[in-house]
Amino acid sequence: MRNGRDFRRERNAEPNEISDNVTAGRNSVRELLSSGRDIDKIFVQKGERTGSITSLIAEARSRSIPVVECEKAKLDHISGGINHQGIAAFSAEKEYCEIDDIINYAEEKGQKPLIVIADRIEDPHNLGALIRAAEVAGAHGLIIPKRKGAMLTQVVSKASAGALEHLRIAKVTNLAMTVEDLKKRGLWIFAAEAGGEKYYEQDMTCPAAIILGSEGHGVAKLLLDKCDFVLSIPMYGKVNSFNVAAAAAVILCEAARQRNP
Repeated sequence: MRNGRDFRRERNAEPNEISDNVTAGRNSVRELLSSGRDIDKIFVQKGERTGSITSLIAEARSRSIPVVECEKAKLDHISGGINHQGIAAFSAEKEYCEIDDIINYAEEKGQKPLIVIADRIEDPHNLGALIRAAEVAGAHGLIIPKRKGAMLTQVVSKASAGALEHLRIAKVTNLAMTVEDLKKRGLWIFAAEAGGEKYYEQDMTCPAAIILGSEGHGVAKLLLDKCDFVLSIPMYGKVNSFNVAAAAAVILCEAARQRNP
């Protein structure tokens, strides 16, 4: 969460950090697509549009899987020496759920939904720590974007210290539309951002979704404009902001305290 100025970026979520989740080569990627497993992203070598690559790209796009063009050198690196034949796919460490599953889970527990929305959090270590904070605080689920954010990799799983296995996670194409949908379902939308109310003075016992912004830019303005409330953490030291996962822990623990007096 920012407090006046931008986050300090800790790590860049480069694909070399997620090589354990890579499937490289045309036949291997075809089998991965046919398996029905969740796929976070497919990388294709720039200018490579021959043979089966074309059909693989078409299949990926029909399933709304992001396809990213990159230089051969980058594909060589992230494939870890595997003969990638111009294509590599990154599978998710965990199966995704639907937003309905998260809300139904809260209802089954007889609780008002508490959902965390990760807006373009790129560092897999930050995303893993955020997942851990959300699960520990009793959040019913997490929503992440299909693009412009870290994927559910082994790095994320390790950083979550096991919490990834226990938290329902949905991946959506459009966060702004998702926020609108949540509002129609009766949830109040909170943003963790500078210039808002002190987080401990805001009632968070209502059905709620809390948006945590990216390391570099905080919550996107489009999302901020759709929020009902903005929450801020007072700063008393010389450093102007918390790490996004630390900010999430502070705010979510307050929400948990209010909900479990």
